[in-house]
Amino acid sequence: MADVAAYAGVGTITVSRVLREPHRVSETLRRIVHDAIRELNYIPDLSARALASTRTDVIGALVPSLTQVVFADVLRGIYDGVDGTELQIQVGNTRYDPLEEERLVGLFLRQKPSAMIVSGVNQTANARRMLEQAGCPVVQIMDLSPDPIDRIIGFSHEDAGRRMTEHLIAQGYRRIAFLSGWMNSRSAGRRSGYRQALAAAGLDRPNLVHSISDTSLPHLADKISPATGRPMLEFATPALGRELFRQAIAADPALDAVFCNNDILALGVLFECLQRGIRVPEDMGIAGFNDLDFMEAAEPSLSSMRTYRYRVGHSAVAAIRDQLAGRPAGPRILDVGTDVMPRRSTDRRNALPG
Repeated sequence: MADVAAYAGVGTITVSRVLREPHRVSETLRRIVHDAIRELNYIPDLSARALASTRTDVIGALVPSLTQVVFADVLRGIYDGVDGTELQIQVGNTRYDPLEEERLVGLFLRQKPSAMIVSGVNQTANARRMLEQAGCPVVQIMDLSPDPIDRIIGFSHEDAGRRMTEHLIAQGYRRIAFLSGWMNSRSAGRRSGYRQALAAAGLDRPNLVHSISDTSLPHLADKISPATGRPMLEFATPALGRELFRQAIAADPALDAVFCNNDILALGVLFECLQRGIRVPEDMGIAGFNDLDFMEAAEPSLSSMRTYRYRVGHSAVAAIRDQLAGRPAGPRILDVGTDVMPRRSTDRRNALPG
C-alpha cells in the first residue's frame, strides 16, 4: 500500500480509503489511485494467500452479460454445482469490457475467494497476471486455449462456426452471410470458422459479414458508445437481426442463407423473411448459434449449433471442488464439444422439388 501511495503521490490513508470507503474520496483521487494499483499490479494481502484460513467460502464468477440466456444457463450450472456445500457464488458482470473485467478481478481477489471463474481467454495482461498469482483455483470457461491460466472448460468457436457453415454448404446454399451483434473474441472465432469453410468450398465472400460494429452499417453508429466503442444497447435482439438481414440482402440480392452469431438474431431474420414473403428454407436458409429452446418451437423450426452452457458451469465448479479437496480435478483443458442441430430452416434438399 505504501508503494501505491508513493507511486500515486498520495498518503497511505488515501489509498486505504479508496479501497474501503471510495465514497469518501474524490473521483480524481480515486482515478489516480486505481491507475497506480493497475500499474503496480497491487492486490492487498496477496502475501498472505498461503494462509488457507484467510480464504472465504466464496467462488467469484465473472460473466459478460446478465441478460443473455446463454450466461444465465452457465450461472445455473455454477449455482447447482455448489448445492450441498458451504461454498457461495459472487457474480460480476464485465459487460464485454476487458478493463471492467480487470477491475472486477482485482476487486474479487482482494476479498480472498476460494476460486475464480472467468469467461473467455481475452483477459488483459494485468488481469491475467493477477489471476496467475491469485493463489486459488482459476477456471476459464466458454472457450478453449492451449495456454489456460489454470484450467479451461468450453469449446472451440472456430470449429463450431466452420461445421455450421459446412452444414449450410452441404444443403446446397452458396451465398451465405454471417450476421453478428457485437464482434467479441468468441464471435470472431465463429466468423473465422465460417470463412474457413467458405474458402475450402471456393465460396469465400468476406463482404457478406455484417455486424453492429461493421463500418458498412453507418446508420447503426448511434448504437455504439463514442467513449468505449461498445454497444449502448443489448446487441442481440430480433429487431437487430431483422436490420442486419436487410443490410445483407441489400448488399447481395442473390443471398440464399444466413449464419447468425446467436439464435435471437436468427429469430429476427425469420421474422423479416416472413414479412417479405421469402420462403424458408427454399429461398433462404437460416442457422443460429447456441440452440435456445425457441429454435425447435419456431415455425419453421430453426437450425442451430448446440452449446452446453449448463455443463460448462457445472463442470467448472466440480473441478474447483476437487481441487479444494485435494482430489484429481480432471484434465487441464476440457472440451465439452458442440453439435449441429439441423432443422427445417436449412433442410433445402428435401424442400426443393426434384
